[in-house]
Amino acid sequence: MDSLARRASCHAFRDCVIVIRVEPHPLLEVAAFTTTFPRTLGEIAPPSWLLELLSANASSPFVRSEELRAAIRDVLRHAGYKPTGRGKPASEYLVRAAEEQTLRSINAAVDVCNVTSLHSGIPISVIDLDLAKEPLRIAPAAAGERYVFNPAGQEIDVEGLLCLHDVSGPCANAVKDAQRTKTTETTTRTLSVYWGARAFPGTAARAAAWSRELLGRMGAATLDIEIL
Repeated sequence: MDSLARRASCHAFRDCVIVIRVEPHPLLEVAAFTTTFPRTLGEIAPPSWLLELLSANASSPFVRSEELRAAIRDVLRHAGYKPTGRGKPASEYLVRAAEEQTLRSINAAVDVCNVTSLHSGIPISVIDLDLAKEPLRIAPAAAGERYVFNPAGQEIDVEGLLCLHDVSGPCANAVKDAQRTKTTETTTRTLSVYWGARAFPGTAARAAAWSRELLGRMGAATLDIEIL
């Protein structure tokens, strides 16, 4: 069903089955799902067991590997982006922050994302679903594209970087998500995207499954989305 037909078949974005169209990519393996929280994120205190998982030494179902780290970088550099320095995958930042004991809680949604990314090695985006507008697609950003990624107004040049796009342009990727669709205290619904590598088949899906288990323990409901 095309986008116009889908819009005609439901009254609002929140009533539709979420669809992400993925531009063909020889290296990317992606997983994604939506989450609905029982209250706003500002009203949900991350439980102690989740905060404990922000430690680099916490027990998890995963073992990080240098081979996966290299494969993720290969995925991101395929269209010309250079995933090094300040532009490296967010999962690598999380490992360093956890080892330096500077990784802090943000909110329940982001904490689950960070915990899973830290231990699995898979970079993850999490956005406020109500701040994104259809159609949604995954593709490298075009020449000259950039966006603000923090409250201070700093920008990231995303040219050639695989990004999640909504109707307004790129809004999330494996490095830094856009400020305009980030979660806030009023967020109740999120979309999570797992940026995996075909060289490690099933790893992105396993990471997503663990996140969904953690979210379920907090009373949140998760749903599959359609990836085309």
